[in-house]
Amino acid sequence: MTSSSNPSKLSSVPPLEIPGPGTMPRARAASAAKSKSASAVDPVLRNALRYTISAREYETLHKYVISRSRILRKRAPTVNTVEKYMNGGDSNRRASVSRDAAAKGKEKGKGKEKTAPGSLLPRGGGSGDSYNARAIRHALRIFVATGIGAKAYEIILARVKGQQESASQKKQPFYKSSPLRLSLSLSTILLLYRLLFRFFTRLRAHLLDHTAAPFRERNPRTSNTLTSPYAPAVGAGLAGLALGIYPAQQLRLTIMISVMFRALEFGWNMLEDDGSIWGFRARAGGKGVVKRERPWWFGSWLLQPLAMGQLLHATVFDRESSPAAFFDFISKHTNTYLHGAPENLPSSVQWPSPWNIVDSLAQMAKLNWPPFISPTLFPDEPTLPATLTTLAPLTSQAYPIITSLSCASLHPGDPSCLRTYLTFWVRSFPRLGRFFLIFYSMLMLPRYKLLYNAPLHLLNRLLSKTLRLTTFATGAMSTAWASICFFQSWLPRTFLPTQRFFLGGFLAGLWAFVDRRDGRSIFLYTARTSVDSLWKVGVKRRWWRAMRGGDVWLFALALAISGAVYERDARAIREANVRKGISWLRGTGYRDWGLEEEDELEQDTSVKEE
Repeated sequence: MTSSSNPSKLSSVPPLEIPGPGTMPRARAASAAKSKSASAVDPVLRNALRYTISAREYETLHKYVISRSRILRKRAPTVNTVEKYMNGGDSNRRASVSRDAAAKGKEKGKGKEKTAPGSLLPRGGGSGDSYNARAIRHALRIFVATGIGAKAYEIILARVKGQQESASQKKQPFYKSSPLRLSLSLSTILLLYRLLFRFFTRLRAHLLDHTAAPFRERNPRTSNTLTSPYAPAVGAGLAGLALGIYPAQQLRLTIMISVMFRALEFGWNMLEDDGSIWGFRARAGGKGVVKRERPWWFGSWLLQPLAMGQLLHATVFDRESSPAAFFDFISKHTNTYLHGAPENLPSSVQWPSPWNIVDSLAQMAKLNWPPFISPTLFPDEPTLPATLTTLAPLTSQAYPIITSLSCASLHPGDPSCLRTYLTFWVRSFPRLGRFFLIFYSMLMLPRYKLLYNAPLHLLNRLLSKTLRLTTFATGAMSTAWASICFFQSWLPRTFLPTQRFFLGGFLAGLWAFVDRRDGRSIFLYTARTSVDSLWKVGVKRRWWRAMRGGDVWLFALALAISGAVYERDARAIREANVRKGISWLRGTGYRDWGLEEEDELEQDTSVKEE
């Protein structure tokens, strides 16, 4: 039967068609036409498209924008044409189809990738959307976006401050303008970071190859440094030196301090997770050890006493080195201690402003806090030192029983310091409560869905955050002012005359314990502001010398620390958006690779158990 069935099958196979002599030239002509069409692609247009938009982005743009307009659909090139332009005319929709298939396969759990889409190692193929093209494209976008944003901010700020101040400033050339240099600095940092990270990653891969064994034997220290897993991150941190393109202004110092604070925070989290901070304790039963947990009272609120003490001391003695907004906010909500001019004040009398009162307090400290002599009891004698005559309108109406000059200046209408302290709470607490309630309500507007689903929970959270922050702010301000009178009443005149302001600010910062759960962002902002002020005070008083470009080197160091921590343990960076941002900065896509790998491992273990 087998012999009878074989002939039937063989007879059904069609005969092979041998190409004739005339068919070969046609194939050559087709290939020649294909190569001609490929070579007809303008390289300038191809590079312009590569560095402007990717094929996937153009596909999305074409799907949602271009395809909906007849005019744009006729004039704009198709998605296949753009892909051919970017790939030199040799590819078709196969690239996008393969990407979609790989994405679908990954969603189903098949063929999981272990490398980032923008692989840093050498790879073959003529993909148009290469690593360098993406780096240049993203750098150009950062340049344009930050340039437009900085220019718009300058225009809005000039409108707010008024035309007179903006007209008084000298116009600079375009190439020296701050918006241009800021955008150029940020885009250069991004481009250099990606190029350096790729270079050191490839160099490390080549040095780890078996063919580089002779080099590793001849140069052990150099090879150990370059083959370290942290070498690409530390080397890419040198891109932070491009911050020097922007002039040495306050914004550059602020950027450096912010990035350095974040880097130190990441490093602290990594050490805390490893058990290097709190150590280990024996497990119950004596079998092994377990990491100690952080104490319940420990947190970022501990930075607030030091920061408040430094800021209060700098505001009194080094006004130019302290943030003006810090005292402006306090003076607006301190009517109990800073009194305004009365309505029936004669025009010939100059009422002291809040800054005049602060300057007078500094002079009192330098004079070892002189006692108060009432002009009512001694009208014919000089009652104020020569450097404190600006306080005469205030002290002339003070109670004669007041003995402290600071009390006569801060609360002349009430001889009791305790009653003034309580009065401050009664007056300031409702005012600050309304301010913070409106502020937090505006922050919660994007969460309007939660208001519909769980209104009581949102309202409870809003009120609790408002009450805690209001208590912290009211308590801190009242303690800072009341400590001045307290120290003059209970301490000797010559005991720490100028350092009392730091002690008063330290006591005021202890109120941060009330808002230790939700006030982390406020505490870190105050700490950054205090570091900025302390640096300026130290330079002014010659405690240390300002190195030229020192902030740029510290910024590069902060980038290196952040990259090394991300390489060591990405979970030390608590915020998912920050982890994605570092991944995007490296050129490996805006993805949270650390948590994705953990999810894949958990899925693999669950599949094995099943």
